[in-house]
Amino acid sequence: MDPTSNGLSRPPALKPANESTIHQIFIGPQGLRSGWRFVIYVVAFVALTLAFSQITRAFVPRTHGLPPLWLFLVGEIEQLVAAVIPAIALSYLEDRRFDDYGLSRKSAFGKNFWIGAVWGFAAITLLLLTMRGLGNFYFGGIALHGIRVLKFAAFWGALFLTVGLFEEFVTRGYSQFTLAQGIGFWPAAIFISILFGLAHLGNQGEAWVGGLAVVWISLFWCFTLLRTGNLWFAVGMHAAWDWGETFFYSVPDSGFTAPGHLMNPSFHGSKWITGGTVGPEGSVLVFVLIGLLWIVFDRVYPTKKVVSVPIEAVVQSGPAV
Repeated sequence: MDPTSNGLSRPPALKPANESTIHQIFIGPQGLRSGWRFVIYVVAFVALTLAFSQITRAFVPRTHGLPPLWLFLVGEIEQLVAAVIPAIALSYLEDRRFDDYGLSRKSAFGKNFWIGAVWGFAAITLLLLTMRGLGNFYFGGIALHGIRVLKFAAFWGALFLTVGLFEEFVTRGYSQFTLAQGIGFWPAAIFISILFGLAHLGNQGEAWVGGLAVVWISLFWCFTLLRTGNLWFAVGMHAAWDWGETFFYSVPDSGFTAPGHLMNPSFHGSKWITGGTVGPEGSVLVFVLIGLLWIVFDRVYPTKKVVSVPIEAVVQSGPAV
């Protein structure tokens, strides 16, 4: 009997169970689920990084090799390019602007970048001055002279600008934006920051305290993204912090002591204060410092002054599962 003959509507046709399950796993209200887009991005980034590394190894011997420091810079540039290319491709597939992922071209190297750079250099300076006041750190004498000061200052400036762009974009750029669409801004920020900290544990001389400090700093940079609407403050602060730490004050950076540094400093006393082999980022004082920066930043940027629409939408609407 036709169910409509009794005034009942015909039940909708059911999709095959396997098709429905597959659809729910991969497709959400906004198309391909954010988790899968994140996986695609990470796989593409890793694949491109490995490909670029192989290309470099194939061609560098033909030019009799490059000095280790230049290979370091080349490697960071390769990773930056490997992080950007998949994001550009996915922006077309998702019908978005590349600027939506945090590196707004309109704001490039603008006010927020330079304010961030001042904050970064001031922060590492305050940290080391505090250690000096406690008798755990001494600045030492000058290690470089003449034109070599300018050469290494410029080199490390270029390298750490590349590091800042790469590390901020690969973590708090496409990855943060995409995961925030699925699970919300702060759950995504916590997840990304933990991954960022774990990645630093692979550095020679790094320790678990330094890894936790990296997570704490990463969360602060996520906060600056939320308040400013883009990554340029974080890029500037990240680059200036690393430059001040590695070149200007010449202390270990996540276990790495760079050649071509400006000073000959020394540490004395408890590694809980000095950071031990990790350097200042492994000091318990970092947690206090970043906490204070968080409070000050909250006062200076009480509202989102320059917020791109996609980030604002994610923050206001919450998770879109």
